[in-house]
Amino acid sequence: MQQQELIPYLFRTEFSKITAVLCRSFGIEHLAVAEDIASETFLTAVETWSYKGVPENPSAWLYTVAKNKTKNYLKRNHLFKVKISFDLKAGLDTAYETEIDLSSQNINDSQLQMIFACCHPVIPSEAQIALALRVLCGFGINEIADAFLTNKETINKRLFRAKEKLRMEKVRIEFPGESEINKRLENVLTTLYLLFSEGYYSESTDTVLRKDLCLEAIRLTYLLVDNEQTNLPPVNALLSLMCFQSSRFEARANEKGEMILYQDQDESLWNQELIAKGVHYFTKASSGNKISKYHLEAGIAYWHTIKTDSKEKWENILQLFNQLLLIEYSPIAALNRTYALSKANGKKEAILEAEKLKLTTNHFYYTLLGELYIGLDNYKSLENFQKALLLAKNLNDKETIQKKINSIQGVLKS
Repeated sequence: MQQQELIPYLFRTEFSKITAVLCRSFGIEHLAVAEDIASETFLTAVETWSYKGVPENPSAWLYTVAKNKTKNYLKRNHLFKVKISFDLKAGLDTAYETEIDLSSQNINDSQLQMIFACCHPVIPSEAQIALALRVLCGFGINEIADAFLTNKETINKRLFRAKEKLRMEKVRIEFPGESEINKRLENVLTTLYLLFSEGYYSESTDTVLRKDLCLEAIRLTYLLVDNEQTNLPPVNALLSLMCFQSSRFEARANEKGEMILYQDQDESLWNQELIAKGVHYFTKASSGNKISKYHLEAGIAYWHTIKTDSKEKWENILQLFNQLLLIEYSPIAALNRTYALSKANGKKEAILEAEKLKLTTNHFYYTLLGELYIGLDNYKSLENFQKALLLAKNLNDKETIQKKINSIQGVLKS
């Protein structure tokens, strides 16, 4: 991996680890200090690696530099040193020598505790998720704004208020008790779901697939599964969903990086090992008597790992979408349901259902209508694809839609 690609990749994977460990040592009220030290570590990496080259073990190099910068910070900042020494019950002379443990186990423990701290009920639900996406997942402000369908200013204010509230309430970074886990788990899972979704399909970049985000979401979800207290059915269902979706990574884009639609994917490129893992975690998720949205989405994703156009497949997917919309209505889920409806009951019925949604600011809405009208009314199909093209933000989406337009124009001319 080239340096220009390595630094952003490591920032995604290591920044949050360093921040979480430092926050666990200093307290969440010193989140800004932890983030500053982590940022300075990466700045040093950019400056040093540019002329000395990338070290043999980049992650270990970053951890060493982060430890040294932490000790230097504690030496320089007397008042902060007094505060930390008091919290750690250490002497002033030894406070800055306190070992910063960046072992794999402590990183995992720190991140797990940090994500539950970010999802503390003293701050509003949306602020919890936004803060976790920022601190634990390395999301930029634009990415968080896209996830919440809002603007940067709103997100900045939300993050500031959330950090201040956690500081004022002196929220501790620790693993919550059983009753608290149940209160916070929903937002923890939402955070990981959004992280994976941004990697699987990103409107904020022109990349078809951002594997680093998806893999980080999977890694963090594994932390929950590996912990006895959080190894619960919805967590296993979410991990199952991620495995099923990840199994088709290699088939989703061609050599040029262009998106390949589901119906055109090469089934031989699907990862059968990940599909088997998905089935394993889906089976584990079947215990208990409550079905979450992750169970239903994992079921939908499972049926998509079966490359057949049988009526049975699409009827099963349709029924799962029906249940999903009852549990948690989403305009996009409703739109995706209409595609399954077209495969199960025909295009005409699906068009009627789709047009009821009136999602006139969403390019997926017009893209789906364009697809459904092919063969029924090619002029309407072309009109819808042209509207979709005007609304699409992502370059790959634009290219995919343009190909459809070219194809239909060719049919109309012949």
